[in-house]
Amino acid sequence: MSARWIEIYDTTLRDGTQSEHISYSREEKLEIAQRLDDLGVDYIEGGWPGSNPKDMDYFRACKRLQLRRARIAAFGSTRHARNTPEADPNLQCLVSAETPVITIFGKSWDLHVTDALRVELPVNVEMIHSSVAYLQARCDELLYDAEHYFDGLQNNREYCLQTIQAAADAGARTIVLCDTNGGSLMDWIVEGVKAAREVLGPDVRLGIHTHNDSGVALANTLAAVENGCTHVQGTINGFGERCGNVDLIPTIANLVLKMGCSCHVDVSQLTALSRLCFELSNLDLRDNQPFVGRSAFAHKGGIHVSAVSRNPRCYEHVEPEKVGNERRVLISELSGRSNVLAMLGGRFDLQDHPDKLRAIVDKVQDLENEGYHFEAAVASFELLARKALGSYQPFFELAGWRVISELREDGDDKNKKEVTEATVKVKLDGQEVLAASEGNGPVNALDSALRQALLPFYPSLQDMHLVNYKVRIVNATATAATGARVRVLIESADGKPHGGGSVEHWTTIGVSENIIAASWIALVDSIEYKLFKERVRSRVGEASPAEAVK
Repeated sequence: MSARWIEIYDTTLRDGTQSEHISYSREEKLEIAQRLDDLGVDYIEGGWPGSNPKDMDYFRACKRLQLRRARIAAFGSTRHARNTPEADPNLQCLVSAETPVITIFGKSWDLHVTDALRVELPVNVEMIHSSVAYLQARCDELLYDAEHYFDGLQNNREYCLQTIQAAADAGARTIVLCDTNGGSLMDWIVEGVKAAREVLGPDVRLGIHTHNDSGVALANTLAAVENGCTHVQGTINGFGERCGNVDLIPTIANLVLKMGCSCHVDVSQLTALSRLCFELSNLDLRDNQPFVGRSAFAHKGGIHVSAVSRNPRCYEHVEPEKVGNERRVLISELSGRSNVLAMLGGRFDLQDHPDKLRAIVDKVQDLENEGYHFEAAVASFELLARKALGSYQPFFELAGWRVISELREDGDDKNKKEVTEATVKVKLDGQEVLAASEGNGPVNALDSALRQALLPFYPSLQDMHLVNYKVRIVNATATAATGARVRVLIESADGKPHGGGSVEHWTTIGVSENIIAASWIALVDSIEYKLFKERVRSRVGEASPAEAVK
């Protein structure tokens, strides 16, 4: 096919959150949105503002993001049959979200019109036309999702095409053809795209939105692009309801690296973003995920290893570095230097210091074997790198800690009360400080005791607070049972932004067979990182740690 420009529309924060095991906090959604913008996507669908308060709160918070390219889209449905657009609560919520882009969906399948909406077929067409016309005058850009388009085309071709024509006539700049049930095969997709183009003409942009219920979402998306779609919707890692949406990771990689298409996305960031989204979703990485999985470029068989050592093209369809991944030889693990250099992001000039780079790589590999993943814990990685290089000056020395949790009888009525006490001992400025505190649980008690010990020396710690806490089993096996190793992620934030800017967030990690010990490791890193970035600012003004001098 000839090279063409493709728009990338991400719906991880809306369609992706309908996945059975995913629920993002507002701050996690903001972090993913920022990283999607860094990646270079054109649109970020943030949620359905009429469905829940959290999504509306997210749209308000989005205004503080400094996006370079991506445009935030609010998502909703056409008006209710009983309402005019001006009186329809759903349409009003979309307008009040104040996003530059609005995406609405309407019914293309006559079965849904008669059985789900329970309205006459012409009424649905008017609902589509009036909703699109009303909204397109109240936002910068209006996109129309033709829900169940391919099923509708199979069932009632004339009516299905009439619905998308109504949306185009009302001013929708892009008509997105949706395989909502994920049941279509490639030839149905090709037929549907050609039918839409014939009806709408060359001036309306066509998009594709596929689900993976038949296991062919990626093939269907690429086929749609081959036949004229220039707008692609999907989610990172294929998150989504039922069997998920099309995975944007291999979709983008194939479009750019295999099909010669152009887009704004930096494909070298695909691996890092994929792993970040897995971590924030509290899900295990898929080692066999195409392009970005840990096993995607892993070689174990002797013949394979021998051939790859001579020419990687023998068993690799693309260069792993192009998507931010790395080659792994399982019988003799390679260094992983490219990944470490990518995570360092230019903060250290190590190209001419292989011994220093080797020290960081060795430390990262040792910890990854224990269960650490630094993609979603950049603050811990920053501290690790500086400690490995010997350039880190500690703020305090940890002498020990102890936690006691017990169930007490409280009062004459024999009510039970859970009590947790923590004791922490630290050394700083030549003296030993002992502090004890109660808390709502072991992590809260440890946090309170450590702050109590450090606040007289570092009063700025009172501005810092814990935002999120996640724990996951690393080696989940029947034999490990409750003795399995766990990974803890702690997200922290400054309560008082520096220089009037946005509140800063950072994430740290800890791994241990002891959940309290893992939490302690992540907790100490979070406090050290807070103090470290303030030390950097005191030296170089308001530069972030990532921008600081070495």
